[in-house]
Amino acid sequence: MSRVGNSAITIPSDVTVSQEGGMVIVKGKNGELSAPLHNDVELSVADNMATVAPRRNSKQAKALWGTMRATVNNMVAGVTAGFTRKLEINGVGYRAAMQGNKLVLSLGFSHPVEMEVPAGLKVTVEGNTQVFISGADKQLIGQFASEVRSKRPPEPFKGKGVKYADEYIVRKEGKKK
Repeated sequence: MSRVGNSAITIPSDVTVSQEGGMVIVKGKNGELSAPLHNDVELSVADNMATVAPRRNSKQAKALWGTMRATVNNMVAGVTAGFTRKLEINGVGYRAAMQGNKLVLSLGFSHPVEMEVPAGLKVTVEGNTQVFISGADKQLIGQFASEVRSKRPPEPFKGKGVKYADEYIVRKEGKKK
């Protein structure tokens, strides 16, 4: 029995949730999101509440029950308030800047790293070292933040690199003579 899947999703008055051809469509003030609804799970919407239930008593249906509920809940939260992910850049000479629709990172390579910002995301840079990624799609934000971080992950000796703002880097002691 899924504890996450059991709880209902409260739908605000300015958000609409509908199903069309195996897709869940959520519309709100921050845009429109859609995701495929798995065949083993059914979604029912009534009285500003949405519930997700498994169609059969299989192991896969039980596994997808809570996942689909969390996905629909993230879509409702995304079109209502949106999500933000903050990245920090540490290191001498490491910096970020926006040039049009590209995030340009100087990360100690012989060339600047340019990354195209996906549609639906808004990227802002503050103080050359803080990157804010915001939008309605939580999965897309996390994916793009992960791709930015992968260009220069933080190293454990000096902590240089790109890290999430809430990430803690376990530091190692350097060489001893």
